[in-house]
Amino acid sequence: MIKKFMFILVALQLTACTQFQEMAGTLLESGALTQNQIGLGLKEALNLGISQGADRLSAKDGFLKGTYKILLPDEVQKVTNKLSGIPGFTSVEGKMVELLNRAAEDAAKSAKPIFVSAIKQMSFADATNILMGDKNAATGYLQRTTSNELTAAFQPKVVQSLDRVNATKYWNDVITKYNSIPFVTKVNPDLDDYVTQKALTGLFSMVEKKELGIRNNVSERSSDLLKQVFAKQDN
Repeated sequence: MIKKFMFILVALQLTACTQFQEMAGTLLESGALTQNQIGLGLKEALNLGISQGADRLSAKDGFLKGTYKILLPDEVQKVTNKLSGIPGFTSVEGKMVELLNRAAEDAAKSAKPIFVSAIKQMSFADATNILMGDKNAATGYLQRTTSNELTAAFQPKVVQSLDRVNATKYWNDVITKYNSIPFVTKVNPDLDDYVTQKALTGLFSMVEKKELGIRNNVSERSSDLLKQVFAKQDN
């Protein structure tokens, strides 16, 4: 009798296990993803955007000859325009534009680990809302919640890059010459912050472009997790 009872119990357990596995498979196939899975999928998409964006922008001419070319701020253009007729400074605007973009390209090499670290800190709590939100919701979330920290971490890289490409020295020479001109209002714009913000704008834009690609184009979903997670927003 006991053996018979044990046999029935084991059979029931095996049946229940099989039913549970079938139910789990059905839930998975039906797109009933966990918040954790959705969060991981969004992070993977953002990591792809960061990786591809940083690689592209850090290449030579990634900024200088690309969509996110950094132009001179208005205050700097006043300086370069004033100096354009002075021997030795006739090409100062073109030189400054090149140096600022070279600095951004150099700094972008260090962007990937900074962004990836920020992405890891993202909470899964809002994952479903982000997935089912606007087409750039994940990028927007990253931008809103990490911009200050990213700026603080990224700006020292920009400063180092400006020094490395001799932009700082060249700018100091330019501004010294400008401020020596009689009757001009003395200026000294903060190029470190300006290049940092422009470089971050370019990087965030590349992430957004990748997010839009993954959301709108099934062929850009390069892993099973991406296919599974973003299929949910297709419905």
